[in-house]
Amino acid sequence: MAFAKLGVVVLDCPDPRALAEFYAGVLGGIVEDQGEWVELKLPDGQALAFQATPGYVPPKWPAPDHSQQFHLDLVVADLDAAEKEALALGAKALDTEDRSRTFRVYADPVGHPFCLCLS
Repeated sequence: MAFAKLGVVVLDCPDPRALAEFYAGVLGGIVEDQGEWVELKLPDGQALAFQATPGYVPPKWPAPDHSQQFHLDLVVADLDAAEKEALALGAKALDTEDRSRTFRVYADPVGHPFCLCLS
């Protein structure tokens, strides 16, 4: 039997407010700024948190000799439309060769990989 439940996923980054605003543009929600710790309260009740990290080094993807640290799978109804919006917010495409797949890989403005996945 589980003895814990997931509270919040925390992303290290150089500027918590800026990264929270990026994900607010992607996922919606309300940004609550507490300085070096910023939370994004999502419409469904979940949250993402962003923590200031001096000397932040972004993950590398794909790189078998370097950890990607983590990634988010974000479910969307239309990959092309979602891609356009994510890129406009500052995302960078990491893997766009195979357009027939049901997912596409991007990096947020500070390098964390995430996937847009077709629902």
